[in-house]
Amino acid sequence: MQGLMMDWPLTLPSILEHAALYHPDREVVARTVEGPIHRYGYAEALARTKRLANALLELGVKPGDRVATLAWSTHRHFELYFAATGVGAVLHTINPRLHPEQVAWVANHAEDVILLYDISFADLVAETASKMATVRTFVALTDRAHLPANAPKGTRVYEELLAAASAEFRWPELDEKAACGLCYTSGTTGNPKGVLYSHRSTVLHAMALALPDNFDFSAADVVMPCAQMYHANAWGTPYAAPLVGAKLVLPGRALDGASVAELIGDEGVTFVLGVPTIWVGVAEHLEQAGKSLDCVKTIAIGGSAPTAALISRIESRLGGAVHQIWGMTETSPLGVINRPLPQHAGEDPAVSTQRKLKQGRGLFGVQLRVVDEAGKALPRDGRSPGRLQVKGPWVAQAYFKHDGAASFTDDGWFDTGDIATIDAEGYLRLTDRAKDVIKSGGEWISTLDLEDAVCSHPAVAMAAAVGMPHPKWDERPLLLVTLRPGQSADPEALKRHVAERVARWWVPDEVRIVDALPIGPTGKVLKRELRDQLTSVTPEPAE
Repeated sequence: MQGLMMDWPLTLPSILEHAALYHPDREVVARTVEGPIHRYGYAEALARTKRLANALLELGVKPGDRVATLAWSTHRHFELYFAATGVGAVLHTINPRLHPEQVAWVANHAEDVILLYDISFADLVAETASKMATVRTFVALTDRAHLPANAPKGTRVYEELLAAASAEFRWPELDEKAACGLCYTSGTTGNPKGVLYSHRSTVLHAMALALPDNFDFSAADVVMPCAQMYHANAWGTPYAAPLVGAKLVLPGRALDGASVAELIGDEGVTFVLGVPTIWVGVAEHLEQAGKSLDCVKTIAIGGSAPTAALISRIESRLGGAVHQIWGMTETSPLGVINRPLPQHAGEDPAVSTQRKLKQGRGLFGVQLRVVDEAGKALPRDGRSPGRLQVKGPWVAQAYFKHDGAASFTDDGWFDTGDIATIDAEGYLRLTDRAKDVIKSGGEWISTLDLEDAVCSHPAVAMAAAVGMPHPKWDERPLLLVTLRPGQSADPEALKRHVAERVARWWVPDEVRIVDALPIGPTGKVLKRELRDQLTSVTPEPAE
């Protein structure tokens, strides 16, 4: 017997319709690429989005077509999040930090039919347009006055398209399982792989984000994603914020410490999220200015694991509580979030800090398991590391065009490529990427623990531990660090600092101070690039 409830499809336009009806004046604020701050309410955002939907149809966009963007987090990109998906097309958010050859490659692999781009990417578009075999229309996300001189011939102007389009639009009936978004992995190993989201998966993900033990969003919040909208849907926040009527603040391209801090303070932001490198910049700016923020309640950090020292530094300057999250493009991206349990109330601060270094507990909608090399599930004891695998309604079951099939198990799980433990309370702790793990004398050394140890030194800003070939032990750790502005440190002193905090045999053979670490398109340190650089110049170590 089936239930007698209405079959109401979970589709993305319903989120913006709800926000416009029940929170019409709650603002979407954006720092534009042209410079000024733009603001409007959800009702006006919906009106412009319906004009955009008509404009896309007039440009020949059909259901299932891939609509590509090269754009920052702005109000125009926000409109595309709902207009392109609402007409039944698939929004393909291209990461502009990819190499130009990869930008063209993903456009061709996706078979994009139209590309809408911010004017700051005019040179990139000029370089790659002729290589995008299926793109037939280019649209500059600006007005006529700011149209780039090197725009491809026949480029349309976004604001003119909206002005000419009808304001009357009725969303078509869509299958909730229809594709709505396409986001490619960063391609640090081989070609990028496409993750194809559905309306259903994206709406469920947005609903989960807002739950109290997750992001805990409400209409009283002011949400500012510093994860860009070209990367995993800015972690789902441009959908979750209007779903509850929260004010949404979009930082545009300005993610330097001063610009981010200014926008947080001016708009009264209560919730921020982004990779650790952004918060390092904000903390440094506030420290140098002798200032702190008092409006922030929650700082969600993902992309790479923050150290205990960085968590303390961020909380002291931004004022809110840091909560780690873990996820991937393949998980939409939220997989776990680090929230305390009731029994943790009043615990020793040192214990609380150590728990904050874990990525978080699983949430309803994402199942987790850790398996050994034979695929056998390992115990949840916090001491048995293995390969992390996940499954759930917003987890990819395959890559677009079925690339990378080896990442999906025969029994329906996605192999993340992470090495992790899960403890008795359900907290996930990543120890490494499978490709980054250091195996010395047959035993694993956690690069994350080494990085956390050295970053607890007051002079250290960032660190990266990599395994270097060794004739006796197979690999030994090398620790590279950057220093905070105006600080100095002795490498041997840093090595002793680490030795006080990790197992003796984990202590790196060398600590090396560098000016900078290579950062990838999603804000992570590119350890493969580091290893390639180091092995090309480092002599074979002696026994």
